[in-house]
Amino acid sequence: MEYDDGLIACSEAGLVIRRYGAFLRPKRIPYAEIRRVTQVALSSLRFGRWRIWGSTDLRHWFNFDWHRPKKHVGLVLDLGKPVEPVITPDDPERVVAVLREHGVTVD
Repeated sequence: MEYDDGLIACSEAGLVIRRYGAFLRPKRIPYAEIRRVTQVALSSLRFGRWRIWGSTDLRHWFNFDWHRPKKHVGLVLDLGKPVEPVITPDDPERVVAVLREHGVTVD
């Protein structure tokens, strides 16, 4: 495992988002399926800082994370689908480094 904080994991095979969708099952994404990752600042008013799970705009989906209100950086994953997963790892810099090592473009 190249990174694992309990909710977000990066392995040789891809990214795993735990507690993601219906029934809080994990979502496994091979690195080759990630078109681009955009770093965003989480804020109380604009982008998901208080979003514990789910979506408010039906465009971005947040996995279940009780600690998100204390976090400041989110990573939006472009998978070429209408809904984009948003992750908030404990160490976003490390996750960005791992994604880049696997050829993913990060803005």
